[in-house]
Amino acid sequence: MKQTTRWSQFGVLVTVFFFWGFVAASNGILIPVFKKAFALTQAQSMYVAMAFYVAYTVGSLIYAGISRAMGQDLLNKVGYKDGICIGLLVSAVGALLFYPAANMASFSLMLAGLFIVGLGFSLQQIAANTLAVVMGDPSNGSQRLTLAGGINNFGTTVGPLLVSIAIFGSVSAGNTEASIESVKTPYLVLGAAFVVVALFLKLSSVPNHIDLEALSQQEATDSRRLVQQKSALAYPQLVLGMIGIFLYVGVEVSTIDNLPAYLELEVDKGGLGIDTSLIAPFVSLYWASLMIGRWGGAAGAFDVSAGAKKLLMLVLPFLAFGVYLAVNAISGHDASQFYLYAPLILVMIAATLASRGNPARMLLYFAVCGAIAQLVGMFTTGMTSVIAFISVGLFCSTMWPCIFSLAITGLGNATNQGSSLLIMMIMGGGIVSLAQGALADAVGIHYSFIVGVACFAYLAFYAIAATRSLRKQGIDLDRLAAGGH
Repeated sequence: MKQTTRWSQFGVLVTVFFFWGFVAASNGILIPVFKKAFALTQAQSMYVAMAFYVAYTVGSLIYAGISRAMGQDLLNKVGYKDGICIGLLVSAVGALLFYPAANMASFSLMLAGLFIVGLGFSLQQIAANTLAVVMGDPSNGSQRLTLAGGINNFGTTVGPLLVSIAIFGSVSAGNTEASIESVKTPYLVLGAAFVVVALFLKLSSVPNHIDLEALSQQEATDSRRLVQQKSALAYPQLVLGMIGIFLYVGVEVSTIDNLPAYLELEVDKGGLGIDTSLIAPFVSLYWASLMIGRWGGAAGAFDVSAGAKKLLMLVLPFLAFGVYLAVNAISGHDASQFYLYAPLILVMIAATLASRGNPARMLLYFAVCGAIAQLVGMFTTGMTSVIAFISVGLFCSTMWPCIFSLAITGLGNATNQGSSLLIMMIMGGGIVSLAQGALADAVGIHYSFIVGVACFAYLAFYAIAATRSLRKQGIDLDRLAAGGH
């Protein structure tokens, strides 16, 4: 029997997705600011990404350790909603730590604050991603997660702009110097917001407990019932998916975290030679690209006709692009130079339509497009190169829900364990960024983006391997995408 999405509960849940995006994208502004203020190398500036993303691994290890000590899964004990609330309060502590860190002009204390924010996010992610998948019919679970990701990327779109204004002031003010103390206000506000959302979520109707075993049996697409394994690591789709999440988050984060250094590069060396205070629209467009792709990919989550879904796939990405143009205009930035970005959006829409709702096929198509974008960026210069690198955001847009849903499909009671293992691999955002930063110091920032090409190559492989593995377990992705059970 087909289930409908519980939109009222889903609407409350996605507020936390917004904050994940706001903070992650704001790191793109903090990195060049800290690099100047503390006289860091490109590799050292990547410690910002390391502190934030490695926290996910530490948080997942803590989660696994507590679950083992309790003899049962932590979220099954405390509940999904309560787990998210606890995570929000932990993140609030980290955000508020920026106040004393800024007063002391301490880079290490600011890294500690980001680490604690990420620690709280890890628990939120383990619970919220699973909830987003199960809040409705399994056939459109990945599209529902894509929709949540679209809200996440509204946060990533406005985050760099608001944090840039908080640090540099308005564009019209012409301030190009950043004060370390200027980071206090946005993170004090963020800490307070975490507390408010935790209270709001606690009082909401979002479910605290879910039946994961029943869900896995609904995912079977033939007459046999799925054989449940004791360990999540017994499922090939999860093990390969862990590497996939590591490299996907790695290429997504390392591309944008290293892009400011390329933007600041002199024109005769391939860059645009722009000042740090003016990079916000470029960072914002990268993250808006993820919003553009996810809004299009989320069309399948709506309970409407097939024709209406195709129309939404065409309209929603350009609506998201309009949001980007609007928020930049409001913040005083000239976004007219990005009007020619529209044809790349059409390429992304074509890849989405060609996937026909199959997450593995979508992952394959987007990985190929992402690799091509990186290569074009490496072998061109100026605005063409910059736009190519920014378009990587379009092709990363739906990878998280595709990989996540592929990796946990069929896991049953091992779903939470699998989810925590996937969240653990978010550390790729820090490690791959650091690797690219080190390579940039050695060979130059322009050709360091070869790291992203290698990441996309593995993701294309995973799309094929996961399909084969799930088929052996009695799960046909095409039939599942079509709603067949």
